[in-house]
Amino acid sequence: MKRIFCSFIVLISLGFSICGQQQPVAFLNARIIPIVGPPIEQGILLIQNGRIVAVGDARTVRLTADVRIVDLSGKVIMPGLVDTHSHIGEGSGADGSGPIQPDVRLLDGLNPRASSLQRAQAGGITTVNVMPGSGHLDSGQTLYLKLRDGAVKVEDLLIYDKNGKYMGGIKFANGTNSMRGAGGFPGTRAKSAALVREQFVKAQEYKKKVLAANGDAAKMPPRDLAMEALVEVLDGRRMVHFHTHRHDDILTVLRLKQEFGFRVVLHHVSEAWKVADEIAKAKVPASIILLDAPGGKLETVDLKWENGAALEKAGALVGFHTDDYITDSRLFLREAAFAVRAGMSRDKALYGMTMAGATMLDLADRVGSLEPGKDADFIVLSGDPLSVYTHVEQTWVEGKNVFDRSNPLDYLTAVGGFGATTDKLIHIDCFDDDFGGQK
Repeated sequence: MKRIFCSFIVLISLGFSICGQQQPVAFLNARIIPIVGPPIEQGILLIQNGRIVAVGDARTVRLTADVRIVDLSGKVIMPGLVDTHSHIGEGSGADGSGPIQPDVRLLDGLNPRASSLQRAQAGGITTVNVMPGSGHLDSGQTLYLKLRDGAVKVEDLLIYDKNGKYMGGIKFANGTNSMRGAGGFPGTRAKSAALVREQFVKAQEYKKKVLAANGDAAKMPPRDLAMEALVEVLDGRRMVHFHTHRHDDILTVLRLKQEFGFRVVLHHVSEAWKVADEIAKAKVPASIILLDAPGGKLETVDLKWENGAALEKAGALVGFHTDDYITDSRLFLREAAFAVRAGMSRDKALYGMTMAGATMLDLADRVGSLEPGKDADFIVLSGDPLSVYTHVEQTWVEGKNVFDRSNPLDYLTAVGGFGATTDKLIHIDCFDDDFGGQK
């Protein structure tokens, strides 16, 4: 009986997803927070073919007879959350063979069927920058993912740019994480910066040789995958996502940026409040973390919840991230709530959960706000997004429902319990197998 019930739910879900792509669907009567404008009471969100068609109210949005109606009275709709720094998917990066490994691709080390992806959906996250670890000065290339359902391979989650290239940045770090003092790793902060400078100088020289060859294969230097990745950084085609905590480490990153001209997002920046004006002056965005941190490292001892407020006051672009598992993806919205409690404005905090992150990932034209033409990525909340009592009830990615709290399996993912972190159970089980004696 359970298998029949599960199959029925799957068929209904598939049918609704198909309809969501072909038939226009209108979500009515919710309070809509579009991010780029004021909240809309008794709002209407109209989607079709995975895109947003219209956002407004009964005075501005006209519905035709073929529209499927979904009444969300009493609920709140806002854009899907953008997590600029996560480690879901069990991804691996660089190894102990050296401190700087830009040739390493997370593409080749991520598990697209990991239950942690569903956990992120349960937290309302729809777009995520998945990183390799921070134990290296450069631990490799990151991936920008859409948390779509039904992924068989990592390519099913990728986001592609207008040229058909999958999108991602590159992970750098300084501070204590990458200071090992053995096996070629730096033992001091000064040596850390010196090693990074050395690699960028090599990349500049490699780029000159490639340009001088002018397409002549006989004149091209031997192919170097590491240098190719760093040239993309120098050309501004690949964003540097830089793990850094202390104020002096933050300023080192800004110094490197000025010298080599790369684009960078500062991550963590526990002591950003000490150098907020310098960050804003450099026009560098900062992605911060507040919950379940500092996490045991002495360099984070001066972390303040006021970080967001200080950066906002200085005029810097502020986003948020989970660094999952440091902060569980299911609790992501609380980052904004704590920031507001510590003095950040409500509007900028919600912007930081959505549009700021989209901007940092070069995706602001596709996600981060509810606007016509953008991807139909949104979440349905039971109440105010900053309330501890609010739950993510539904998560939609490109017009498809990927999380529904009323579904028993999704509920298990949201609240935890037996089987909640079992990849097999999350993806293929229908509650009728006997796991450990439990039905």
